Amino acid sequence: MDGTPDTGCSTTPGSPQGVKQDEGESPKGHNTYNGSQKNEKRGEKKTEERVTKKRGWPKGKKRKKNIPNGPKAPLTGYMRFLNERREQLRAQQPDLPFPEITKTLGSEWSKLPPEDKQCYLDEAERAKQQYIKELQEYQKTEAYKMSTIAVQEKKLRKESAHSMSNGMHAEKIDSEQQGRMSMFNIPIFTEEFLDHNKAREAELRKLRKTNIEYEEQNAVLQKHIDNMRSAKEKLEEELAEEQNQNVTLHKHLENLRQTLTNSFSNVSLPGSGESVTLDTVDSFMTKLHSIIDEDPQQNEKLVRKVQEIVSNLGNSDGP
Repeated sequence: MDGTPDTGCSTTPGSPQGVKQDEGESPKGHNTYNGSQKNEKRGEKKTEERVTKKRGWPKGKKRKKNIPNGPKAPLTGYMRFLNERREQLRAQQPDLPFPEITKTLGSEWSKLPPEDKQCYLDEAERAKQQYIKELQEYQKTEAYKMSTIAVQEKKLRKESAHSMSNGMHAEKIDSEQQGRMSMFNIPIFTEEFLDHNKAREAELRKLRKTNIEYEEQNAVLQKHIDNMRSAKEKLEEELAEEQNQNVTLHKHLENLRQTLTNSFSNVSLPGSGESVTLDTVDSFMTKLHSIIDEDPQQNEKLVRKVQEIVSNLGNSDGP
């Protein structure tokens, strides 16, 4: 079989070993023949049942943990098969991850013929019997007795701690319940009962009054919030208008600078001979104004030229 290890198991399906045969013979040949046929069929059925019978730990039963310093629990037939085939599969497919290896081997075990499985199950059964024998011998030793005593003491300590915590919790619950019950454990239509009712009614009136005050404060605060929201929206609208106006004024200023630069491109300042550019138009116009303002008669020619340029600008801006 491909992918199946050589188990070395000599058991073959339908083998007659372990079959119980009749020792005596029937006096009649026909009955003897029929009896032997039935015995052979029964023997084959028992042999098949023996081959397919699974041994080891019962299904659903938990295996006990290894006892400290005691014999190690044996492996099941399936675990023996896994340990034997895992290394072989790793050698064949080294890149295969561990979960895939386990999945592949599990599928391989489920498809394994019963006679091949029986070899592993027999080994597991022999190991189990050996483990039981060693365990019985170990249980007679002093080490097992000491470990058993230690486990029991640990268990008792846990149980006592758990019972103490439960007792404290129960006492706490009882005290809380008694405190709550004392509030209602007042005889009706007595002076104490009437005083209790008066105190509760006074407390309720106080709470209602406080609640009304809080509602009024909430109403005032809500109105204030609405006013603030309206003011905020109005300021945002005004800000948007101012921003639009600033953009318009900035464009107008750039156009004016460009116009002045073009109009005064042929004018030079007396003394320095500085001419206007788009980057220096602001400082140029400031210097030109100060020169004309200081001595207009001496710079009469410059004044007439500036007047002419300004009049042309006025005519070009007109309708």
